[in-house]
Amino acid sequence: MNLALRDSPLRPAYLDKLNAEQRLAVEHGDGQVAAPLLIIAGAGSGKTSTLAHRVAHLIVKGADPRRILLMTFSRRAASEMAKRVERIAGEVLGRDASVIADALSWAGTFHGIGARLLRDYALEIGLDPAFTIHDREDSADLMNLARHELGFSKTESRFPTKGTCLQIYSRAVNAQAPLGEVLGGVFPWCAGWAEQLKDLFAAYVEAKQAQNVLDYDDLLLYWAQMAAEPEIAAHLGGRFDHVLVDEYQDTNRLQASILTALKPDGAGLTVVGDDAQSIYSFRAAEVRNILDFPTQFARAAAIVTLERNYRSTETILAAANAVIGEAAERFTKNLWSERRSSEKPLLVTVRDEAEQASYACHAILAEREAGTALKSQAVLFRASHHSGPLEIELTRRNIPFVKFGGLKFLDAAHVKDMLAVLRFAENPRDRVAGFRVLQLMPGIGPSAAAQIVETMATSLDEAMGLARYRPPQRAAEDWPSFLALYEGLRAGAKWPADLERIRLWYEPHLERMHEDATMRRADLLQLEQIASGYPSRERFLTELTLDPPDATSDEAGPPHRDEDYLILSTIHSAKGQEWKNVFVLNTVDGCIPIDLGVGSKEDIEEERRLLYVAMTRAKDRLHLVMPQRFFVHGQAARGDRHVYAARTRFIPASLLSAFEQTSWASVQAKDDPRRRPEVKVDLGARMRGMWK
Repeated sequence: MNLALRDSPLRPAYLDKLNAEQRLAVEHGDGQVAAPLLIIAGAGSGKTSTLAHRVAHLIVKGADPRRILLMTFSRRAASEMAKRVERIAGEVLGRDASVIADALSWAGTFHGIGARLLRDYALEIGLDPAFTIHDREDSADLMNLARHELGFSKTESRFPTKGTCLQIYSRAVNAQAPLGEVLGGVFPWCAGWAEQLKDLFAAYVEAKQAQNVLDYDDLLLYWAQMAAEPEIAAHLGGRFDHVLVDEYQDTNRLQASILTALKPDGAGLTVVGDDAQSIYSFRAAEVRNILDFPTQFARAAAIVTLERNYRSTETILAAANAVIGEAAERFTKNLWSERRSSEKPLLVTVRDEAEQASYACHAILAEREAGTALKSQAVLFRASHHSGPLEIELTRRNIPFVKFGGLKFLDAAHVKDMLAVLRFAENPRDRVAGFRVLQLMPGIGPSAAAQIVETMATSLDEAMGLARYRPPQRAAEDWPSFLALYEGLRAGAKWPADLERIRLWYEPHLERMHEDATMRRADLLQLEQIASGYPSRERFLTELTLDPPDATSDEAGPPHRDEDYLILSTIHSAKGQEWKNVFVLNTVDGCIPIDLGVGSKEDIEEERRLLYVAMTRAKDRLHLVMPQRFFVHGQAARGDRHVYAARTRFIPASLLSAFEQTSWASVQAKDDPRRRPEVKVDLGARMRGMWK
């Protein structure tokens, strides 16, 4: 059911900045609990602003902000949304807006909201509310413990690694798919281990429950299972009048089932997304969630389509519309813009990856000379290794760059050590945390750590079991201080002073284990500063695990001394971003679509959407670069092992009029050392002539 546009002379002033379609989405139901609403928000169409205005409009019209559930895909996005809501509502409510916005307490990620609700309903579902949450690395370690105890680390043929086992488990849980289907479709090389994997996953679940820990997937799985109970589901759904979900095209089946349980009739439910930007199936995201939403409920959903793009020029949008227009199934929309331009996107043919790198550098520097900062330019690629030749060329030319996807803050060894101490104190049954903490002390290895953890588990009181343990001689000197720290942390949380106490105990070990201890200590001080913004130890551990910061000094490169630098990014990491000048590398079959992405029609359609996402990141200029020849990855050192590539199938001949075609040879600078000679010589004729 597509809503018709309407205009009113009595429209509130805060809606004046919105276009007609955005206002239609914002005013749907006019503040009342209404039919489900699907907002199809094309790239650059002001999605975030529309959603924030809708929340603010609900509040201005009298909705209780404590009964609004807003789910985004990062805690940072939720925080920014709340600030926008306060600013918009402030135009009507004045100083009261800050109080109202503060009451918007149910704004966060699916996982963050899930963690809060599980603690709220812990007693009803047989869960200890003091549970701790494992991140991916800790979950993999626990999976490995179960794997080892079942003897799967000593099989005659290669058993899947802990990381692969966790990926299989996570995929089956989030996709709500049988193990056999997951193995056959995504992990075919592991299909022969189906029965053993079932045993492993059962042992993994038992280990989590014995240690009172949940992993990321449990936060959704427990929530979905809890919502499957009619009485709990009714109570849960009754807590919220309005449920709004951002980036709905990135939800998985488990998340969709949670929404259906919360609002079985869809009343008060608003989802925002773009089927054309659904590119995360490798994380079990299900594009059918958004495609099937309009007919999912007894009462048909209202649909509003946002087609006006505020980012790109009309010529870039014409090309992007043409590419996505070839999709087999989609919500019909044609992005348009008032940003006029006669400059079509470039389809640039180059000889090989080396010339691709040379072309990109040449064009990037030319743009910089014309006044476009390096930070306003980006080079995108389908797979991380595709940027290798370019990185070498950028380094040779002294062009600074940042590549998206570095080590996360919480993956740094020293940060994980600190948090493990805190988690072990919060939950003594957390074997993974205890195992890591105990081995920080010299003289305690894996065997001794396992023995200590076992002693604690079999004692009536974990702290008493720890105190009763007699450490090895080499650990005797450090043991008393650790015991005092642990007993103090267990005696009662003194937040955030607990973290400083842990750091002071940990610093001697940090200096012993790491040469760059001074740099790492700065991260620990930053961790303390972050901790001060949380009301409790439990909230800190939960939210930091679910939405970690990005920066870290662990294994990172030297700091950037340049005030300007180029952005390199995979297409997946670039989603949601925008730059004035965008280069897309390797726009050829075998790269886009990537070889591994052509297994099914669904795979092909997602690869098409990836190219669409890459193209719609560009504001002013777009370069799609097509190397004609590739060295086989990993084979270049063995000789001229290469393959020839064709233009991506997603730009067939029928779409070429939307692009300007050129080649690097025709635009290459004459003094470039890689420039091919223009002279043509028939050496064969010359050789024949020698004997005449």
